[in-house]
Amino acid sequence: MARPPKKRSSRSPSSDSEQFPAKPKGRSARTESQSAERMHPLRIIGGRFRGQTIQYSGDVRTRPMKDDVRESVFNLVGGYLPGKVVIDLFAGTGAVGLEAISRGAHSAILVERHFPTASLIEANAHTLDPELPVTVVRSDTFFWCRQFFKEPHPKPSHPWAVFLCPPYAMYQDRNADLLEIIRQFQELAPPESLIMVESEVSWDVSQLPRAENWRTKQYPPAQISVWR
Repeated sequence: MARPPKKRSSRSPSSDSEQFPAKPKGRSARTESQSAERMHPLRIIGGRFRGQTIQYSGDVRTRPMKDDVRESVFNLVGGYLPGKVVIDLFAGTGAVGLEAISRGAHSAILVERHFPTASLIEANAHTLDPELPVTVVRSDTFFWCRQFFKEPHPKPSHPWAVFLCPPYAMYQDRNADLLEIIRQFQELAPPESLIMVESEVSWDVSQLPRAENWRTKQYPPAQISVWR
């Protein structure tokens, strides 16, 4: 005679252990080893940490700026970074923000919505210097910017260096939102601030707010626009 099927509980899981079952014993060390093998080194190009490397997970969501493009960016803006607060709105690997700190930026706020990547940025910053003045914000950039713009408390008083290097697809999907972020940073930034925007070469830079005040150079497939 067949046994009746077991009655399944309709109760929703109420604890982390119920929602996320424990990993089998012995798997953790192997998983960590495999993760380490997938890491890719990124080199700090100049400044205090020149030649040191940080780690990149290889995750396609965190496309790193190519070394030669990053070097070109900092050839354009590096001399203006000392004493500035860096705000990297799509931090990804964190390489741009950490490079800016290496070159004398006062401090850095790195916004990254992908939690594992944000944790890796923190680990990279700690590897360079446990006391590095870096704040990693785990948040969607558009949400964080809305909160930042309407925040009643004082904004950072040092001049800002705002880096906006979103996925290129966002210039199709959220172009108006990106332009509004740029416009508001132009309005709110203290004197001597700068904004750097990375886009694809096919994107029309004449859309940039106060377009006549931007300096643009192309490093195919990227183009870099700087406003001061």
